[in-house]
Amino acid sequence: ALHGEMDEPQGASQFVAQHEDLKAADFADALHEMNDKRRIEVAGELQDDRLADVLQELPDDDQVQILSSLSRERAADVLEEMDPDDAADLLNELPEEQKEELLQLMEPDDAEDVRRLLEYEEDTAGSLMTTVPVILPPEATVAEALAHVRREELTPALASSIFVCRPPLETPTGKYLGVVHIQQLLRYPPPEPLGNIIDTDLEAVGDQANVSEVSRILATYNLNSLPVVNTEGRLVGAVTVDDVLDHLLPDDWRAQDDTRGLKRGDRRG
Repeated sequence: ALHGEMDEPQGASQFVAQHEDLKAADFADALHEMNDKRRIEVAGELQDDRLADVLQELPDDDQVQILSSLSRERAADVLEEMDPDDAADLLNELPEEQKEELLQLMEPDDAEDVRRLLEYEEDTAGSLMTTVPVILPPEATVAEALAHVRREELTPALASSIFVCRPPLETPTGKYLGVVHIQQLLRYPPPEPLGNIIDTDLEAVGDQANVSEVSRILATYNLNSLPVVNTEGRLVGAVTVDDVLDHLLPDDWRAQDDTRGLKRGDRRG
């Protein structure tokens, strides 16, 4: 039904209003099917945070086209709303001059996270990771951890693990101590300190580790995410299973009809 509606002479703002409850991946599907003019019109009507979520689900070419259609200031605002790893991937698709201009327009803290990711060679854990997983000190309680993972903007993969570190708690953190899995939180009383229930068996990977090593560890231990540390043992980010899948699938997987049909649920079955 959605694809039929796209052919109607419907105002872009009306289209956005009618589909505000659509999952970002499915809204991206609809955008991808539109002609260039229509795609840019509809994207322009989205709020910054919604556009950021949708951009992350589009093929590279569509992302570049939409971002380039925005004013420089708005493009920087949208990049700030994106996950740092997705923003870095998108900026890598742009000419050097445009990339630097947008980084200069971004809030310094957001730009710093993205710049750190841009420094990593392709195929390394550092190039795949997000710099903003859930990080808490060992004194934090189970109740505090549950409040953190409840946040709506977290993906299920990121919400599944709490990384326990010494301060500072922003990446790169103080010493990385270990991980607490969300299921452990459900087994302990709310006042229990995380330091008492840390899983210290899960070794972090180095930020220069190859993506094949990261994939093997995630598969071997049935994990949703993996801590990434630098040579000093500080947490610099986390690699999630969805980022690894994105990397391992063909570049054009988002544009392939058969995979996109499956993402929405196979209607034939």
